[in-house]
Amino acid sequence: MRTDHVDFAPVAALLGDRARAAMLTALLDGRPLAAGELARAAGVSAQTASAHLGRLLDGGLVTVVRQGRHRYYRLRGSEVAQVIEALSRISPPVEVRSLRQSRDARRLHAARTCYDHLAGEAGVALFAALVDGGLIEAGGQGACEVTPKGEERFEALGLDLAELRKERRRFAWECLDWTERRPHLNGALGAALTGRMIELGWFERGTTRRALSVTEAGYRGLADSFGCVLA
Repeated sequence: MRTDHVDFAPVAALLGDRARAAMLTALLDGRPLAAGELARAAGVSAQTASAHLGRLLDGGLVTVVRQGRHRYYRLRGSEVAQVIEALSRISPPVEVRSLRQSRDARRLHAARTCYDHLAGEAGVALFAALVDGGLIEAGGQGACEVTPKGEERFEALGLDLAELRKERRRFAWECLDWTERRPHLNGALGAALTGRMIELGWFERGTTRRALSVTEAGYRGLADSFGCVLA
Protein backbone atom coordinates (compact mmCIF):
# COMPACT_ATOMS: atom_id res chain seq x y z
CA MET A 1 0.00 0.00 0.00
CA ARG A 2 1.34 3.44 -0.93
CA THR A 3 1.67 5.58 2.19
CA ASP A 4 1.11 8.79 0.23
CA HIS A 5 -2.48 7.62 -0.30
CA VAL A 6 -3.07 6.97 3.42
CA ASP A 7 -3.93 9.68 5.93
CA PHE A 8 -2.66 8.33 9.24
CA ALA A 9 -2.59 11.75 10.97
CA PRO A 10 -6.05 11.30 12.58
CA VAL A 11 -5.02 7.93 14.03
CA ALA A 12 -1.74 9.39 15.26
CA ALA A 13 -3.66 12.20 16.97
CA LEU A 14 -5.85 9.67 18.79
CA LEU A 15 -2.80 7.76 19.98
CA GLY A 16 -1.00 10.96 21.00
CA ASP A 17 -3.10 11.63 24.10
CA ARG A 18 -1.70 10.04 27.29
CA ALA A 19 -5.10 9.08 28.71
CA ARG A 20 -6.21 7.42 25.49
CA ALA A 21 -2.81 5.73 25.17
CA ALA A 22 -3.22 4.33 28.70
CA MET A 23 -6.67 2.98 27.82
CA LEU A 24 -5.42 1.32 24.65
CA THR A 25 -2.49 -0.18 26.53
CA ALA A 26 -4.89 -1.63 29.11
CA LEU A 27 -6.90 -3.19 26.29
CA LEU A 28 -3.78 -4.98 25.02
CA ASP A 29 -4.78 -7.58 27.59
CA GLY A 30 -7.19 -8.81 24.91
CA ARG A 31 -10.17 -8.88 27.25
CA PRO A 32 -12.99 -6.31 27.13
CA LEU A 33 -13.05 -3.74 29.92
CA ALA A 34 -15.77 -1.47 31.28
CA ALA A 35 -15.48 2.30 31.01
CA GLY A 36 -14.90 2.56 34.76
CA GLU A 37 -11.94 0.18 34.58
CA LEU A 38 -10.46 2.14 31.70
CA ALA A 39 -10.99 5.41 33.58
CA ARG A 40 -8.96 4.03 36.51
CA ALA A 41 -6.25 2.75 34.17
CA ALA A 42 -5.94 6.21 32.62
CA GLY A 43 -6.28 8.10 35.92
CA VAL A 44 -9.18 10.24 34.68
CA SER A 45 -12.78 10.84 35.71
CA ALA A 46 -15.65 8.77 34.33
CA GLN A 47 -16.88 11.74 32.30
CA THR A 48 -13.46 12.33 30.76
CA ALA A 49 -13.06 8.62 30.03
CA SER A 50 -16.42 8.58 28.27
CA ALA A 51 -15.32 11.43 26.00
CA HIS A 52 -12.03 9.69 25.18
CA LEU A 53 -13.79 6.39 24.46
CA GLY A 54 -16.19 8.18 22.14
CA ARG A 55 -13.26 9.49 20.12
CA LEU A 56 -11.62 6.06 20.03
CA LEU A 57 -14.89 4.54 18.81
CA ASP A 58 -15.31 7.18 16.12
CA GLY A 59 -11.70 6.64 15.06
CA GLY A 60 -12.21 2.89 14.69
CA LEU A 61 -9.62 1.87 17.28
CA VAL A 62 -12.04 0.22 19.72
CA THR A 63 -15.39 -1.51 19.56
CA VAL A 64 -18.17 -2.02 22.10
CA VAL A 65 -19.32 -5.37 23.45
CA ARG A 66 -22.77 -5.23 25.05
CA GLN A 67 -23.84 -7.65 27.76
CA GLY A 68 -27.32 -6.76 28.96
CA ARG A 69 -27.25 -3.16 30.12
CA HIS A 70 -23.47 -3.12 30.40
CA ARG A 71 -21.01 -1.92 27.79
CA TYR A 72 -17.46 -3.19 27.52
CA TYR A 73 -14.71 -1.94 25.25
CA ARG A 74 -12.02 -3.85 23.39
CA LEU A 75 -9.49 -3.15 20.65
CA ARG A 76 -11.00 -3.32 17.20
CA GLY A 77 -8.63 -6.09 16.19
CA SER A 78 -5.13 -7.47 16.11
CA GLU A 79 -4.03 -4.76 13.66
CA VAL A 80 -4.58 -2.08 16.31
CA ALA A 81 -2.59 -4.15 18.82
CA GLN A 82 0.25 -4.48 16.32
CA VAL A 83 0.38 -0.70 15.87
CA ILE A 84 0.61 -0.16 19.63
CA GLU A 85 3.26 -2.86 19.96
CA ALA A 86 5.28 -1.30 17.11
CA LEU A 87 5.12 2.14 18.72
CA SER A 88 6.29 0.59 22.00
CA ARG A 89 9.49 -0.53 20.30
CA ILE A 90 10.47 3.04 19.41
CA SER A 91 9.16 4.74 22.55
CA PRO A 92 11.07 5.54 25.76
CA PRO A 93 10.26 3.36 28.78
CA VAL A 94 8.03 4.66 31.54
CA GLU A 95 10.09 5.89 34.49
CA VAL A 96 9.73 3.47 37.41
CA ARG A 97 8.81 5.41 40.54
CA SER A 98 7.71 2.70 42.97
CA LEU A 99 8.40 -0.86 44.05
CA ARG A 100 5.04 -1.92 42.60
CA GLN A 101 5.90 -0.48 39.18
CA SER A 102 9.24 -2.28 39.28
CA ARG A 103 7.56 -5.58 40.19
CA ASP A 104 4.91 -5.16 37.49
CA ALA A 105 7.58 -4.36 34.89
CA ARG A 106 9.48 -7.56 35.75
CA ARG A 107 6.32 -9.62 35.39
CA LEU A 108 5.53 -8.10 32.00
CA HIS A 109 9.06 -8.73 30.80
CA ALA A 110 8.90 -12.37 31.90
CA ALA A 111 5.60 -13.34 30.24
CA ARG A 112 2.61 -11.37 29.04
CA THR A 113 -0.12 -11.32 26.45
CA CYS A 114 0.30 -9.06 23.45
CA TYR A 115 -3.42 -8.74 22.69
CA ASP A 116 -4.04 -12.47 22.20
CA HIS A 117 -0.61 -14.08 21.86
CA LEU A 118 2.34 -14.83 24.15
CA ALA A 119 5.10 -12.24 24.45
CA GLY A 120 7.98 -11.36 26.75
CA GLU A 121 10.84 -13.67 27.66
CA ALA A 122 8.57 -16.71 27.49
CA GLY A 123 7.24 -15.69 24.08
CA VAL A 124 10.63 -15.24 22.45
CA ALA A 125 11.95 -18.43 24.08
CA LEU A 126 9.00 -20.39 22.69
CA PHE A 127 9.47 -18.92 19.20
CA ALA A 128 13.16 -19.81 19.24
CA ALA A 129 12.35 -23.36 20.36
CA LEU A 130 9.76 -23.77 17.58
CA VAL A 131 12.31 -22.68 14.97
CA ASP A 132 15.23 -24.66 16.45
CA GLY A 133 13.06 -27.75 16.81
CA GLY A 134 11.99 -27.63 13.17
CA LEU A 135 8.31 -27.02 13.97
CA ILE A 136 8.10 -23.72 12.12
CA GLU A 137 10.27 -22.03 9.52
CA ALA A 138 10.69 -18.27 9.44
CA GLY A 139 10.10 -17.10 5.89
CA GLY A 140 10.49 -13.79 4.14
CA GLN A 141 9.25 -10.50 5.57
CA GLY A 142 8.00 -12.01 8.82
CA ALA A 143 5.86 -14.86 7.48
CA CYS A 144 6.24 -18.29 9.10
CA GLU A 145 5.44 -21.75 7.76
CA VAL A 146 4.54 -24.78 9.84
CA THR A 147 6.52 -27.89 8.95
CA PRO A 148 4.99 -31.40 8.79
CA LYS A 149 6.58 -32.07 12.17
CA GLY A 150 5.00 -28.90 13.50
CA GLU A 151 1.58 -29.81 12.08
CA GLU A 152 1.70 -33.07 14.00
CA ARG A 153 2.86 -31.45 17.23
CA PHE A 154 0.31 -28.61 17.18
CA GLU A 155 -2.57 -30.91 16.33
CA ALA A 156 -1.53 -33.26 19.14
CA LEU A 157 -1.96 -30.27 21.44
CA GLY A 158 -5.52 -29.79 20.18
CA LEU A 159 -5.12 -27.09 17.52
CA ASP A 160 -7.05 -27.31 14.24
CA LEU A 161 -4.61 -25.78 11.77
CA ALA A 162 -6.97 -26.17 8.81
CA GLU A 163 -9.54 -23.98 10.54
CA LEU A 164 -6.92 -21.48 11.64
CA ARG A 165 -5.78 -21.05 8.04
CA LYS A 166 -9.33 -20.04 7.10
CA GLU A 167 -9.29 -17.02 9.42
CA ARG A 168 -9.05 -13.60 7.84
CA ARG A 169 -5.95 -12.65 9.81
CA ARG A 170 -2.42 -13.81 9.04
CA PHE A 171 -1.86 -17.45 9.91
CA ALA A 172 1.62 -17.33 11.48
CA TRP A 173 3.85 -14.31 11.74
CA GLU A 174 6.93 -13.27 13.66
CA CYS A 175 6.54 -10.09 15.70
CA LEU A 176 9.51 -8.24 17.18
CA ASP A 177 9.01 -8.20 20.94
CA TRP A 178 9.28 -4.66 22.32
CA THR A 179 11.01 -5.68 25.57
CA GLU A 180 13.25 -8.49 24.29
CA ARG A 181 14.02 -7.15 20.79
CA ARG A 182 13.64 -10.68 19.45
CA PRO A 183 10.63 -12.23 17.68
CA HIS A 184 7.64 -13.95 19.20
CA LEU A 185 4.83 -15.71 17.33
CA ASN A 186 1.62 -13.89 16.49
CA GLY A 187 -1.17 -14.36 13.94
CA ALA A 188 -3.96 -16.92 14.16
CA LEU A 189 -1.54 -19.67 15.17
CA GLY A 190 0.09 -17.60 17.90
CA ALA A 191 -3.30 -16.65 19.33
CA ALA A 192 -4.68 -20.19 19.25
CA LEU A 193 -1.52 -21.63 20.78
CA THR A 194 -1.56 -19.08 23.60
CA GLY A 195 -5.22 -19.70 24.31
CA ARG A 196 -4.67 -23.45 24.38
CA MET A 197 -1.71 -23.16 26.76
CA ILE A 198 -3.83 -21.09 29.13
CA GLU A 199 -6.64 -23.68 28.88
CA LEU A 200 -4.15 -26.42 29.75
CA GLY A 201 -3.02 -24.49 32.79
CA TRP A 202 0.49 -23.90 31.50
CA PHE A 203 0.09 -20.17 32.06
CA GLU A 204 -2.06 -18.29 34.54
CA ARG A 205 -3.15 -14.66 34.52
CA GLY A 206 -1.88 -12.67 37.48
CA THR A 207 -2.95 -9.51 39.26
CA THR A 208 -0.79 -7.39 36.95
CA ARG A 209 -2.79 -6.68 33.82
CA ARG A 210 -1.48 -8.61 30.77
CA ALA A 211 1.08 -10.48 32.88
CA LEU A 212 1.19 -14.28 32.78
CA SER A 213 2.94 -16.67 35.14
CA VAL A 214 4.27 -20.07 34.12
CA THR A 215 2.99 -23.00 36.18
CA GLU A 216 4.84 -26.21 36.98
CA ALA A 217 2.64 -27.92 34.39
CA GLY A 218 3.71 -25.21 31.96
CA TYR A 219 7.40 -25.76 32.49
CA ARG A 220 6.91 -29.47 31.82
CA GLY A 221 4.53 -29.00 28.89
CA LEU A 222 6.70 -26.44 27.12
CA ALA A 223 9.77 -28.65 27.48
CA ASP A 224 8.04 -31.91 26.49
CA SER A 225 5.98 -30.54 23.59
CA PHE A 226 8.30 -27.92 22.12
CA GLY A 227 11.72 -28.34 23.68
CA CYS A 228 11.32 -24.92 25.27
CA VAL A 229 13.15 -24.72 28.59
CA LEU A 230 12.43 -21.57 30.56
CA ALA A 231 14.82 -20.35 33.22
